[in-house]
Amino acid sequence: MSELDFNSLPDKIIVEHVSKHFRTDNRSMQVLEDISLTVKVSEFVCLLGPSGCGKTTLLNLIAGFEFPECGKIFVDGKIVKEPGSDRMVMFQESALFPWLDTMGNILFSLSLNRSLTPAERKDKADYFIRLVGLEKFAHAFPHELSGGMKQRAALARALAPGPQVLLMDEPFAALDALTREQLYEDLQLIRMNQEITIVFVTHNVAEAACLGDRILLFSSNPGKIYKEFLVKLERPRDIRDLKVAQIAGEVTHHLRTYF
Repeated sequence: MSELDFNSLPDKIIVEHVSKHFRTDNRSMQVLEDISLTVKVSEFVCLLGPSGCGKTTLLNLIAGFEFPECGKIFVDGKIVKEPGSDRMVMFQESALFPWLDTMGNILFSLSLNRSLTPAERKDKADYFIRLVGLEKFAHAFPHELSGGMKQRAALARALAPGPQVLLMDEPFAALDALTREQLYEDLQLIRMNQEITIVFVTHNVAEAACLGDRILLFSSNPGKIYKEFLVKLERPRDIRDLKVAQIAGEVTHHLRTYF
């Protein structure tokens, strides 16, 4: 999808002049300062910056896990006041329930949808297990899965309830390079088919260039957005592609210059 396509789409997420402080040891530390941004429907936006710049905090604010001292956050025109099933979060750790197998973990995410019959829940769980390529591991428990498989199961669990927004906090950081590359391809194909809006936190410049439609660079102490990059490349992208590497090089140059 091109830049013009996104410009013609409605706003999905609006962050207006958001600031956030944390209090530790009787002192206040400002994590985010006057953050404003807009994410369009079906857009994939990567938040990139050094540790401690507030990327995860912003993700938690959009999720409704925390609240800003100043400013407002809107999803579909409504102020975010609490977590909601329209926004699902995927963490660096899979956070799967160890006492449930893959099928059980995905069924649990569907259990709050009272409009579905047990048979319909099972059909949806089967569909998302196939979508992430875990058919042979539907009844495997988390301790029986590799790191990549756990993240696939976590992705299926996040997608199964049908959220409109997926918030991803460095979900591939702990995986080996080959597993990450496969998941980059899988996530892009899933996202193209699901038409879901994604906000993705990362420290990995090449990852951001491979996955994002836009990359927002954060400064630190306190966190501010100081640069935006549009990534106008066809999908699916290969992280080893020269065009991806060129964009990653440009972003890296700005990071080194600024910091």
